[in-house]
Amino acid sequence: MEIGIDSFAAILPDPKTGKRPSPSDRMAELIEEVVVADRVGLDVFGIGEHHRSEFLDSAPAVILAAAAARTFRIRLTSAVTVLSAADPVRVFQEFATLDLISKGRAELVVGRGSFIEAYALFGLDTRHYDELFAEKLDLFLKLCETRDITWEGRFRPPLKGQGVFPRPHQTRLPVWIGVGGSPESFARAGVLGLPLMVAIIGGSFERFRPLVDLYRETGQRAGHDPEKLKVGVHAMGFVGETDLAAKDAFFPGWAYLTTKIGSERGWSPPTRQQFELMAGPDGAFLVGEPKAVAAKMQQASETLGGLWRITFQMSTASLDTEAMKRSIELLGTEVAPIIRAAP
Repeated sequence: MEIGIDSFAAILPDPKTGKRPSPSDRMAELIEEVVVADRVGLDVFGIGEHHRSEFLDSAPAVILAAAAARTFRIRLTSAVTVLSAADPVRVFQEFATLDLISKGRAELVVGRGSFIEAYALFGLDTRHYDELFAEKLDLFLKLCETRDITWEGRFRPPLKGQGVFPRPHQTRLPVWIGVGGSPESFARAGVLGLPLMVAIIGGSFERFRPLVDLYRETGQRAGHDPEKLKVGVHAMGFVGETDLAAKDAFFPGWAYLTTKIGSERGWSPPTRQQFELMAGPDGAFLVGEPKAVAAKMQQASETLGGLWRITFQMSTASLDTEAMKRSIELLGTEVAPIIRAAP
Protein backbone atom coordinates (compact mmCIF):
# COMPACT_ATOMS: atom_id res chain seq x y z
CA MET A 1 0.00 0.00 0.00
CA GLU A 2 1.26 3.47 -0.91
CA ILE A 3 1.14 6.04 1.87
CA GLY A 4 1.00 9.78 1.43
CA ILE A 5 -0.22 13.16 2.55
CA ASP A 6 -2.70 15.61 1.07
CA SER A 7 -2.62 19.28 2.00
CA PHE A 8 -5.04 22.09 1.31
CA ALA A 9 -2.43 24.65 2.42
CA ALA A 10 -4.74 25.74 5.22
CA ILE A 11 -3.85 29.06 6.83
CA LEU A 12 -5.56 29.07 10.21
CA PRO A 13 -5.63 31.60 13.06
CA ASP A 14 -3.81 30.90 16.29
CA PRO A 15 -6.50 29.79 18.78
CA LYS A 16 -4.97 32.01 21.50
CA THR A 17 -4.26 35.22 19.59
CA GLY A 18 -6.64 34.93 16.65
CA LYS A 19 -3.81 35.92 14.29
CA ARG A 20 -2.88 34.02 11.16
CA PRO A 21 0.69 33.43 10.01
CA SER A 22 1.76 35.36 6.96
CA PRO A 23 0.92 33.56 3.69
CA SER A 24 4.61 33.53 2.79
CA ASP A 25 5.56 31.85 6.07
CA ARG A 26 2.78 29.30 5.73
CA MET A 27 3.86 28.48 2.18
CA ALA A 28 7.45 28.00 3.29
CA GLU A 29 6.25 25.61 6.00
CA LEU A 30 4.20 23.68 3.45
CA ILE A 31 7.19 23.18 1.15
CA GLU A 32 9.20 22.03 4.16
CA GLU A 33 6.47 19.45 4.92
CA VAL A 34 6.90 18.01 1.43
CA VAL A 35 10.67 17.87 1.94
CA VAL A 36 10.21 15.99 5.22
CA ALA A 37 7.78 13.56 3.57
CA ASP A 38 10.34 12.89 0.84
CA ARG A 39 13.14 12.41 3.36
CA VAL A 40 11.24 9.84 5.45
CA GLY A 41 10.23 7.79 2.41
CA LEU A 42 6.55 8.50 1.94
CA ASP A 43 5.19 7.68 -1.50
CA VAL A 44 3.12 10.70 -2.50
CA PHE A 45 2.25 14.28 -1.54
CA GLY A 46 -0.89 15.94 -2.87
CA ILE A 47 -1.97 19.59 -2.99
CA GLY A 48 -5.68 20.39 -3.21
CA GLU A 49 -7.39 23.21 -5.07
CA HIS A 50 -9.61 25.78 -3.38
CA HIS A 51 -10.48 29.39 -4.01
CA ARG A 52 -11.20 30.51 -0.45
CA SER A 53 -9.53 32.64 2.19
CA GLU A 54 -8.80 29.62 4.44
CA PHE A 55 -6.52 27.98 1.89
CA LEU A 56 -3.48 28.95 -0.22
CA ASP A 57 -3.82 26.20 -2.83
CA SER A 58 -5.57 27.95 -5.72
CA ALA A 59 -2.58 27.14 -7.98
CA PRO A 60 -1.52 23.61 -6.95
CA ALA A 61 0.82 23.00 -9.90
CA VAL A 62 2.93 25.98 -8.83
CA ILE A 63 3.26 24.69 -5.27
CA LEU A 64 4.08 21.20 -6.51
CA ALA A 65 6.73 22.56 -8.87
CA ALA A 66 8.39 24.39 -5.98
CA ALA A 67 8.35 21.14 -4.01
CA ALA A 68 9.71 19.20 -7.00
CA ALA A 69 12.83 21.35 -7.03
CA ARG A 70 13.59 20.38 -3.42
CA THR A 71 12.66 16.67 -3.44
CA PHE A 72 14.02 13.55 -5.10
CA ARG A 73 11.67 10.56 -5.06
CA ILE A 74 8.23 11.38 -3.71
CA ARG A 75 5.41 11.50 -6.27
CA LEU A 76 3.62 14.85 -6.54
CA THR A 77 -0.09 15.05 -7.28
CA SER A 78 -3.11 17.31 -7.23
CA ALA A 79 -5.76 16.47 -4.64
CA VAL A 80 -7.95 17.29 -6.51
CA THR A 81 -7.77 19.40 -9.66
CA VAL A 82 -11.22 20.94 -10.19
CA LEU A 83 -11.19 20.02 -13.86
CA SER A 84 -14.78 21.16 -14.45
CA ALA A 85 -13.76 24.77 -13.83
CA ALA A 86 -10.43 24.66 -15.67
CA ASP A 87 -9.14 24.59 -19.23
CA PRO A 88 -7.92 21.00 -19.78
CA VAL A 89 -5.25 22.20 -22.20
CA ARG A 90 -3.75 24.52 -19.60
CA VAL A 91 -3.98 21.88 -16.87
CA PHE A 92 -2.16 19.42 -19.11
CA GLN A 93 0.58 21.94 -19.86
CA GLU A 94 1.04 22.76 -16.17
CA PHE A 95 1.34 19.14 -15.07
CA ALA A 96 3.48 18.16 -18.06
CA THR A 97 5.84 20.95 -16.99
CA LEU A 98 5.73 19.68 -13.40
CA ASP A 99 6.57 16.23 -14.73
CA LEU A 100 9.64 17.60 -16.51
CA ILE A 101 10.82 19.47 -13.41
CA SER A 102 10.33 16.39 -11.22
CA LYS A 103 11.70 13.97 -13.83
CA GLY A 104 8.58 11.86 -14.00
CA ARG A 105 7.00 12.19 -10.56
CA ALA A 106 3.80 14.08 -11.46
CA GLU A 107 0.26 12.75 -11.15
CA LEU A 108 -3.25 14.20 -11.07
CA VAL A 109 -6.41 13.43 -9.20
CA VAL A 110 -9.22 15.15 -11.11
CA GLY A 111 -12.78 15.78 -10.00
CA ARG A 112 -15.72 18.14 -9.94
CA GLY A 113 -14.88 19.62 -6.55
CA SER A 114 -16.95 19.66 -3.36
CA PHE A 115 -16.45 23.44 -3.12
CA ILE A 116 -18.06 25.40 -5.94
CA GLU A 117 -16.32 28.82 -5.70
CA ALA A 118 -14.27 28.10 -8.83
CA TYR A 119 -17.35 27.95 -11.05
CA ALA A 120 -18.50 31.53 -10.52
CA LEU A 121 -14.90 32.75 -10.38
CA PHE A 122 -14.21 31.46 -13.88
CA GLY A 123 -17.64 32.24 -15.32
CA LEU A 124 -19.13 28.74 -15.31
CA ASP A 125 -22.66 27.64 -14.48
CA THR A 126 -23.10 25.01 -11.77
CA ARG A 127 -26.22 23.83 -13.57
CA HIS A 128 -23.76 22.13 -15.93
CA TYR A 129 -21.83 20.60 -13.02
CA ASP A 130 -21.74 17.05 -14.39
CA GLU A 131 -21.63 17.86 -18.12
CA LEU A 132 -18.64 20.16 -17.65
CA PHE A 133 -16.63 17.46 -15.95
CA ALA A 134 -17.53 14.71 -18.43
CA GLU A 135 -16.56 16.84 -21.43
CA LYS A 136 -13.37 18.24 -19.95
CA LEU A 137 -12.25 14.84 -18.70
CA ASP A 138 -12.73 13.48 -22.22
CA LEU A 139 -10.50 16.22 -23.63
CA PHE A 140 -7.87 15.83 -20.92
CA LEU A 141 -7.56 12.08 -21.44
CA LYS A 142 -7.18 12.61 -25.19
CA LEU A 143 -4.42 15.16 -24.52
CA CYS A 144 -2.61 12.50 -22.50
CA GLU A 145 -2.67 10.22 -25.53
CA THR A 146 -1.80 12.49 -28.43
CA ARG A 147 0.15 15.67 -29.13
CA ASP A 148 -1.77 17.02 -32.12
CA ILE A 149 -5.44 16.95 -31.31
CA THR A 150 -8.70 17.49 -33.16
CA TRP A 151 -11.59 17.83 -30.75
CA GLU A 152 -14.90 19.63 -30.40
CA GLY A 153 -17.17 20.09 -27.41
CA ARG A 154 -19.86 22.27 -25.95
CA PHE A 155 -18.01 24.29 -23.31
CA ARG A 156 -14.69 25.08 -25.00
CA PRO A 157 -13.60 26.27 -28.45
CA PRO A 158 -12.66 23.36 -30.73
CA LEU A 159 -9.13 22.17 -31.36
CA LYS A 160 -8.23 21.66 -35.01
CA GLY A 161 -4.99 19.74 -35.01
CA GLN A 162 -2.97 22.09 -32.82
CA GLY A 163 -0.01 20.67 -30.97
CA VAL A 164 -0.13 20.83 -27.18
CA PHE A 165 3.26 21.33 -25.52
CA PRO A 166 5.30 20.47 -23.57
CA ARG A 167 4.90 16.72 -23.42
CA PRO A 168 5.57 15.09 -20.04
CA HIS A 169 8.66 13.15 -19.00
CA GLN A 170 6.52 10.06 -18.43
CA THR A 171 5.00 8.33 -21.42
CA ARG A 172 1.59 9.15 -19.99
CA LEU A 173 0.59 11.30 -17.02
CA PRO A 174 -1.10 9.14 -14.36
CA VAL A 175 -4.70 10.30 -13.79
CA TRP A 176 -6.95 9.29 -10.89
CA ILE A 177 -10.64 10.11 -10.56
CA GLY A 178 -11.49 11.79 -7.27
CA VAL A 179 -14.96 10.96 -5.93
CA GLY A 180 -17.15 11.66 -2.92
CA GLY A 181 -20.40 9.76 -2.46
CA SER A 182 -22.05 9.80 -5.89
CA PRO A 183 -22.63 6.31 -7.37
CA GLU A 184 -22.44 7.84 -10.86
CA SER A 185 -18.90 9.04 -10.18
CA PHE A 186 -17.77 5.59 -9.04
CA ALA A 187 -19.35 3.99 -12.09
CA ARG A 188 -17.78 6.54 -14.47
CA ALA A 189 -14.31 5.78 -13.12
CA GLY A 190 -14.97 2.08 -13.59
CA VAL A 191 -16.12 2.50 -17.20
CA LEU A 192 -12.97 4.50 -17.97
CA GLY A 193 -10.73 2.03 -16.14
CA LEU A 194 -9.03 4.82 -14.22
CA PRO A 195 -7.75 4.58 -10.63
CA LEU A 196 -10.22 5.77 -8.01
CA MET A 197 -9.47 8.13 -5.11
CA VAL A 198 -12.29 8.16 -2.57
CA ALA A 199 -12.59 11.10 -0.17
CA ILE A 200 -13.78 9.69 3.16
CA ILE A 201 -13.85 12.62 5.56
CA GLY A 202 -16.43 11.31 8.01
CA GLY A 203 -18.68 8.39 8.84
CA SER A 204 -17.16 4.94 8.45
CA PHE A 205 -15.09 3.14 5.85
CA GLU A 206 -17.66 0.36 5.70
CA ARG A 207 -20.30 2.73 4.33
CA PHE A 208 -18.27 3.09 1.11
CA ARG A 209 -17.87 -0.64 0.38
CA PRO A 210 -20.95 -0.87 -1.90
CA LEU A 211 -19.71 2.09 -3.94
CA VAL A 212 -16.20 0.65 -4.26
CA ASP A 213 -17.75 -2.67 -5.31
CA LEU A 214 -19.77 -0.78 -7.93
CA TYR A 215 -16.57 0.74 -9.30
CA ARG A 216 -14.84 -2.62 -9.55
CA GLU A 217 -17.86 -4.39 -11.06
CA THR A 218 -18.45 -1.62 -13.61
CA GLY A 219 -14.79 -1.63 -14.56
CA GLN A 220 -14.69 -5.37 -15.10
CA ARG A 221 -17.90 -5.29 -17.17
CA ALA A 222 -16.25 -2.62 -19.33
CA GLY A 223 -13.40 -5.04 -20.00
CA HIS A 224 -10.70 -3.56 -17.78
CA ASP A 225 -8.11 -5.69 -15.99
CA PRO A 226 -9.16 -5.98 -12.31
CA GLU A 227 -5.53 -5.48 -11.31
CA LYS A 228 -5.59 -2.01 -12.87
CA LEU A 229 -8.74 -0.90 -11.02
CA LYS A 230 -6.81 0.67 -8.16
CA VAL A 231 -8.60 2.17 -5.18
CA GLY A 232 -7.16 4.86 -2.92
CA VAL A 233 -8.62 6.66 0.09
CA HIS A 234 -8.14 10.27 1.15
CA ALA A 235 -8.90 10.42 4.88
CA MET A 236 -8.52 12.76 7.82
CA GLY A 237 -5.38 11.62 9.61
CA PHE A 238 -2.66 12.60 12.02
CA VAL A 239 0.04 10.67 13.91
CA GLY A 240 1.35 11.60 17.35
CA GLU A 241 3.56 10.09 20.03
CA THR A 242 0.36 9.07 21.84
CA ASP A 243 -3.32 8.91 20.90
CA LEU A 244 -4.07 11.94 23.06
CA ALA A 245 -1.21 14.01 21.64
CA ALA A 246 -2.38 13.28 18.09
CA LYS A 247 -5.98 14.21 18.90
CA ASP A 248 -5.03 17.38 20.74
CA ALA A 249 -2.84 18.53 17.84
CA PHE A 250 -5.43 17.80 15.15
CA PHE A 251 -8.73 18.74 16.81
CA PRO A 252 -8.48 22.57 17.06
CA GLY A 253 -7.85 23.17 13.37
CA TRP A 254 -10.37 20.53 12.33
CA ALA A 255 -13.02 22.05 14.60
CA TYR A 256 -12.31 25.56 13.30
CA LEU A 257 -12.62 24.64 9.63
CA THR A 258 -15.57 22.31 10.15
CA THR A 259 -17.42 25.00 12.07
CA LYS A 260 -16.73 27.67 9.44
CA ILE A 261 -17.56 25.56 6.42
CA GLY A 262 -20.43 23.84 8.20
CA SER A 263 -22.08 27.18 8.97
CA GLU A 264 -22.25 27.81 5.21
CA ARG A 265 -23.86 24.42 4.63
CA GLY A 266 -26.28 24.36 7.54
CA TRP A 267 -24.37 21.93 9.74
CA SER A 268 -24.30 22.07 13.53
CA PRO A 269 -20.94 23.01 15.08
CA PRO A 270 -18.81 19.90 15.72
CA THR A 271 -18.05 18.72 19.24
CA ARG A 272 -15.05 16.98 20.74
CA GLN A 273 -17.30 13.98 21.40
CA GLN A 274 -18.10 13.70 17.68
CA PHE A 275 -14.40 13.97 16.90
CA GLU A 276 -13.58 11.21 19.39
CA LEU A 277 -16.14 8.93 17.73
CA MET A 278 -14.60 9.56 14.31
CA ALA A 279 -11.14 8.82 15.75
CA GLY A 280 -12.44 5.70 17.51
CA PRO A 281 -12.50 2.11 16.24
CA ASP A 282 -15.57 2.54 14.03
CA GLY A 283 -14.86 6.03 12.66
CA ALA A 284 -13.00 7.06 9.53
CA PHE A 285 -10.35 9.32 11.12
CA LEU A 286 -6.80 7.92 11.16
CA VAL A 287 -5.71 9.85 14.25
CA GLY A 288 -3.53 8.34 16.97
CA GLU A 289 -0.19 6.80 17.83
CA PRO A 290 1.68 4.88 15.12
CA LYS A 291 0.60 1.30 15.88
CA ALA A 292 -3.04 2.29 16.27
CA VAL A 293 -3.01 4.23 13.01
CA ALA A 294 -1.33 1.37 11.14
CA ALA A 295 -3.89 -1.09 12.47
CA LYS A 296 -6.76 1.14 11.39
CA MET A 297 -5.26 1.56 7.92
CA GLN A 298 -5.06 -2.22 7.56
CA GLN A 299 -8.65 -2.50 8.75
CA ALA A 300 -9.76 0.11 6.21
CA SER A 301 -8.04 -1.82 3.41
CA GLU A 302 -9.72 -5.07 4.41
CA THR A 303 -13.10 -3.35 4.71
CA LEU A 304 -12.85 -1.87 1.21
CA GLY A 305 -11.53 -4.99 -0.49
CA GLY A 306 -7.91 -3.91 -0.74
CA LEU A 307 -6.47 -0.41 -1.04
CA TRP A 308 -3.62 0.68 -3.29
CA ARG A 309 -3.06 4.03 -1.55
CA ILE A 310 -4.07 5.96 1.58
CA THR A 311 -3.38 9.68 1.85
CA PHE A 312 -3.69 11.63 5.08
CA GLN A 313 -5.45 15.00 5.03
CA MET A 314 -3.65 16.60 7.96
CA SER A 315 -3.40 20.26 6.98
CA THR A 316 -5.96 21.31 9.58
CA ALA A 317 -3.17 20.71 12.11
CA SER A 318 -1.20 23.59 10.61
CA LEU A 319 -1.77 25.50 13.86
CA ASP A 320 1.31 23.65 15.14
CA THR A 321 3.84 23.30 12.34
CA GLU A 322 6.33 21.36 14.45
CA ALA A 323 3.67 18.82 15.39
CA MET A 324 2.80 18.57 11.71
CA LYS A 325 6.38 17.77 10.69
CA ARG A 326 6.71 15.29 13.55
CA SER A 327 3.51 13.60 12.39
CA ILE A 328 4.95 13.26 8.89
CA GLU A 329 8.13 11.74 10.34
CA LEU A 330 6.16 9.23 12.41
CA LEU A 331 4.05 8.31 9.39
CA GLY A 332 7.16 7.59 7.34
CA THR A 333 9.41 5.99 9.98
CA GLU A 334 6.95 4.08 12.18
CA VAL A 335 3.59 3.64 10.43
CA ALA A 336 4.86 2.90 6.92
CA PRO A 337 7.21 0.06 7.97
CA ILE A 338 4.32 -1.72 9.70
CA ILE A 339 2.13 -1.43 6.60
CA ARG A 340 4.91 -2.48 4.22
CA ALA A 341 5.84 -5.51 6.33
CA ALA A 342 2.26 -6.81 6.34
CA PRO A 343 1.61 -9.84 4.12
